[in-house]
This record gives sequence, structure tokens and C-alpha cells, in this order.
Amino acid sequence: MLSLSHIEEEVSYNEVLILGSIREARRQIRRQREGRDMGSMPADIGIVDTMMGFPHVDMKAVYRFITEQTRDTQSKEEFDFPVEYMFKDVPEKAFEGTDEPIGVTLREMDLWGIEKGMITVGDKSGTGAEALRRHPNRFIASTSADPNEGMQGINRIVRDYETYGVRAVCVFPAGTFPQVPINDKKMYPIYAKCVELDIPIFCCAGIPGPRLKAACQHVELIDEVMFDFPELVFVTRHGCEPWTELAVKLMLKWPGLHFSTSAFAPKYYPQDIVNYANTRGADKIIYAGYFPMGLSLERIMGEMPEVGFKDDVWPKFLRTNALRVLGLDG
Repeated sequence: MLSLSHIEEEVSYNEVLILGSIREARRQIRRQREGRDMGSMPADIGIVDTMMGFPHVDMKAVYRFITEQTRDTQSKEEFDFPVEYMFKDVPEKAFEGTDEPIGVTLREMDLWGIEKGMITVGDKSGTGAEALRRHPNRFIASTSADPNEGMQGINRIVRDYETYGVRAVCVFPAGTFPQVPINDKKMYPIYAKCVELDIPIFCCAGIPGPRLKAACQHVELIDEVMFDFPELVFVTRHGCEPWTELAVKLMLKWPGLHFSTSAFAPKYYPQDIVNYANTRGADKIIYAGYFPMGLSLERIMGEMPEVGFKDDVWPKFLRTNALRVLGLDG
């Protein structure tokens, strides 16, 4: 354990009190010792958020596809949002039932400098499609995929691509029923269609937040997918923990593999990922939030300036990497 006398070598006792935690004191000491050239988050970038949503009328109904699979009482009966044990202040609860879901999200985007947000179209409420129709310059269309749907699911991807101009396909392996691992051959038609349409796949990887089995999202499974689909642009979602070091190794290995920061408050961005962005991975790390599902933009953007990205990394992380991966003009 780091002693107080050790801390006082480089951070005063008063600073420790202000910081409020030994963890943060250690982080500052490490930065000083490593001599990192930390940049400042720029204020003049139109941020692209690759995971944006809208408040729902009934949260429990929206997440029933998850809670039908969970077995614990909290997930089934107590939580409106299946990951409330992790996210204590779920922003969506404050807006649940609003008759202006698009307006709610746009106001938050305007307030916190989000120029464009990637949303899902094809939802039962029709909110995503309506938002895209009203504000085509503010929203980027994506569609979700379920490998258990077979060719019916592939046809829906094509239909959404032709109808809405979707720029990405999103999949949640742990949330499918039955679960389908990242490298399962049921996934392969989806990957093949993404390559054919020249759009990326955004795929959850790592231990899932909901209390579901995790083996299907092990980061090591991505290696086989990238071997079989070297042309595929694959963007991980939801952290890749506890295998972030492995994720970095695989990003070094596979040109098409990227990491997005969805569902993580900036203070909890994995240090492996921040270090990689500041060295060889500046083009591989993509900003994603989690509004209104689990994180407010106020919290995300309030904590963001403390992330230790270098000056040349910030524009790529907040904007240009996303635009490039999504095939959009800057």
C-alpha cells in the first residue's frame, strides 16, 4: 500500500485531502513521474457521440429482452434499468414517459457540444426514424442485429440500409436469446453483410453489465472474427473489461479493430486504453457516451477534461475517428 510519506514526495498532504482519494493521488504521481505531455480537451470541436438514445415511455418494457433472461430478483423485479447496481443515477428515469423524447436528447446535445449522435432506427416506438427524418444533420442512423433471426435479420439490415442510410450495425451478444458468441458462425452472415455494405459492426465485448452469462463476449473471440474477415471494421462497445490489455494487443494486430468508450464515465476509462490512444492507437479509440440509458452528458463532459489524452488525440477521439469509421465527411 502506498504510504502517506511516499505520497508527500510529489503531492502535498493538502492536495491529497482535496483529491479525496489515494487512487487519484497515485494517478497524479504516476503522471508526474512518467512526464506525460497531457493536453487540454478542446472546446471548439463538434463532438460525434457513437451511442446516443432517447427516453422511453416504459423502461421495464424496453429492457424486458434482458430481464426475461436474468434470474436474480433485483433485475427482474426491482430495477427499471437492468444495470442499476452499477449506475446509481440513471438519467432516463427523470425523462421516462416524456412526450418529447427527441427534444430531450437534442437539448442535452446542444448544451454539451454534441454535434452528431448515432442512434438506432427500426425501434418499435419509431422514435429513431422520426428523429432522423426531422434532424438528418444531427443524427446518424444505425440498426441492431440479432444473429438468431437468420436471413430475416440480414434482410432487415439491408432494408434499413436502403431506407435510412444506416452507417453501422450494432449487436449485443450477451443479450441475444439464446446467447450467440462473438465468433459463432451465426454471426458470420452479419459480418459478411457489413463488409459488403462497407459499414462497421459495433459489438459489445467484455463482462456484460446486466447479470447475464459473459463467456459469449470474451475479447479473445474477436481474434478469430478478424482473421476470417480482415476487411471488417469492428468497434467494441462497453469496455472489454477485464481484458483491456488483450484488446490493445488485438488492435495492434488487426487494422480494422477499434474501441469505443460507451457506458463508461471518463473517470473510469481503462488506463490501458488511454495509454494506447496516446501512443500507437490515436486512430483506434472512439468516443461514445451512454445517454440517457446510464450516464448523463453533464457527468460525461464534466469528467472528460481530466482524461489524460494528448493534444493530437483529442480531435480524433471526439470526432474524426468516428466520422472516418462511419464513412462520413468531416
